[in-house]
Amino acid sequence: MTPAQMHGTRPSSHIWFGVAAGILLFQIVILYVMGRVPICECGYVKLFEPGVNTPGNSQHLADWYTPSHIIHGFLFYGLAWLLFRRQSIGFRLSFAVLIEAAWELLENSPIIIDRYRTATMALGYSGDSIINSAMDTVFMVLGFFFAARVPIWLTIVIAIFFEIFTGWLIRDNLTLNVVMLVAPIDAIKEWQNALPTP
Repeated sequence: MTPAQMHGTRPSSHIWFGVAAGILLFQIVILYVMGRVPICECGYVKLFEPGVNTPGNSQHLADWYTPSHIIHGFLFYGLAWLLFRRQSIGFRLSFAVLIEAAWELLENSPIIIDRYRTATMALGYSGDSIINSAMDTVFMVLGFFFAARVPIWLTIVIAIFFEIFTGWLIRDNLTLNVVMLVAPIDAIKEWQNALPTP
């Protein structure tokens, strides 16, 4: 019996886990080539940045947009299961990481940064630091594995909780972010911009 059989994992899964890690590394390298700063220009790294409309937002390990990336993991797990249910979990993870990495690169491109500034509440957004962007992908992976291990109803309940809680706390969440990027609504933008700066 091979080690893979003893652990109940096909060799292909291990290969695909490596592919997923490689995609994350590629994301980091491309962000560096794009000129993104490795860490916050403040010169230090925090575990969590509580400010929303502050220079530290999207610059540290986690912030109030971290739940959105965990929800990405929920959604990408569901999509990968629908499209590739016969494939290994490693293959599906690589698919999810590829989507998240592509979004992170697009999100840090001038066109999306400008879109955030004009259409959403992120008036001073200048892009993510590399460490923040990489952690966004890591949190997506955590969401992916969480969704893979718990009942669907629990994943849905937690996603709804995240959306309601962040929507109430910072007047933004994944749903509002998508709406404002695709088809901005002036009333929502005015409501969001009324949020006091911490």
